[in-house]
Amino acid sequence: MPWLPVVAFGQAAQSPKRPLIEVRTNFGTMVVALYNETPIHRDNFLELVESGAYDSLLFHRIVPGFAVEGGDPASKYAPPGVALGLDPDSVGLPEEVVPGRIHTYGTLAAAAAGDTPDLAGRTHRMRFFFVLGGTYSSKELELVTQRNSANGRQQTYSASEREEYAEVGGQPRLDGAYTVFGNVVSGLEVLEALAALPCNGWDRPLQDQRMFMRRSE
Repeated sequence: MPWLPVVAFGQAAQSPKRPLIEVRTNFGTMVVALYNETPIHRDNFLELVESGAYDSLLFHRIVPGFAVEGGDPASKYAPPGVALGLDPDSVGLPEEVVPGRIHTYGTLAAAAAGDTPDLAGRTHRMRFFFVLGGTYSSKELELVTQRNSANGRQQTYSASEREEYAEVGGQPRLDGAYTVFGNVVSGLEVLEALAALPCNGWDRPLQDQRMFMRRSE
C-alpha cells in the first residue's frame, strides 16, 4: 500500500470539518473526505450521495496505474460487456481547480464530460475517478510540468507536494485539467483491489463491481 503523508489526514481535522463519505464495495469500504475548497463539487457530490443516486452504479472503467472511474448513471442497468462512461452529462459543473489540490494517489477527481473535456470548461455532474499511478522523481516531475505548461497549464509544486509525488505517486500530468475534490483517508486497500480487477477492451471489469455510498458523520 502506498504511504499516505500525515498532511492528508491532518487536513480532515481542520475547521470547517471536511464531509466524510463511505464508499462500500465488494472488497470493503473506503472513507473519502471531501475538500471544502471545492464547494460546488463538494455540495453536488453530497447531494447525489444523500439522494442515493450512486447506489448500485458500477465502477465502470479501470485502467491500472491510472484511474478507477465510476458514477455513470447508465451503468445501473447496463448489460454485460458494453462500454460505459462515454456519454456527456446534460448538466455540467464549472471547474474548481485549486492550487495545492493535486492528483496524488487516492485522490478523488471529477471526470470530464464525455471522452474529452467540455469546451465550456464544465465537468461531468456525476462521474468521478480515483487516481492511481506510480511515483515521480524530481526530474520526472519537472518534465511533466514542462509538458503541462506547453498545454497552457502552469503548475508549480511546493516541497511537500514534490515529496507526495515521490513517496505516494499519482498523475501529475492531470494537474490543472480536472477538479480534485477529495481523497481517500481510510480503506486504500479497497482501491488497490479494484485497480487489480481484470477488464475487457473497454476497460470495464469482467465482473460487475457495484458501489453504495452514504455520508459518515
